[in-house]
Amino acid sequence: MFDDSLRASIASNLSRLASAPLPAAEGLKRAAVCLIVADDGAGNAALVLTLRAKHLSAHSGQYALPGGRMDAGESAVEAALREAREEIGLELAPDSILGRLDDYPTRSGYLITPLVAWLPEAATMQANPAEVAAIYRIPIADLGLPGSPEFVAIPESDQPVIRYPLLGTTIHAPTAAILYQFMEVAVHGRATRVAHLEQPVWAWR
Repeated sequence: MFDDSLRASIASNLSRLASAPLPAAEGLKRAAVCLIVADDGAGNAALVLTLRAKHLSAHSGQYALPGGRMDAGESAVEAALREAREEIGLELAPDSILGRLDDYPTRSGYLITPLVAWLPEAATMQANPAEVAAIYRIPIADLGLPGSPEFVAIPESDQPVIRYPLLGTTIHAPTAAILYQFMEVAVHGRATRVAHLEQPVWAWR
């Protein structure tokens, strides 16, 4: 249920996750994304996912969490809140942030910091067509269905590719890895790491 009990549980679980520094982070561009816990419309908890606009020069037409590159002088929290405002018209106060997950390094040269936020009551969202084609609320229960996520071996890496079957398609890392750690840490209270989980080869550039 999307209620105060869930909010307190998520915040408590996130507070117990010890930071896992990444020694190979040098040279990566910093980015931040926001995992927004929302009501699915039926009183159940969901996460906000977007479909990126097809005309974008990078990662067009892909499913993603609200977020993007950090501007000079910005903290991860500031960047995540700014991106939520710019992409989906959502005004989040800093105290809506419940905690953070591990940084995730991408094959395309980014180090993503995921922040977990709670959607305020009566808050509204509207896709900015310059960046976002659609907004979805994915029930958290869907992320825990049997067979989700999937782990696939590829010859190009000794680490498994992680992916989620959602929305009638397949969602890959980094989004899939971040969703998985959210479920493991924030929902189930397990200190699971995901920085090693692989992206598909087509995302390596």
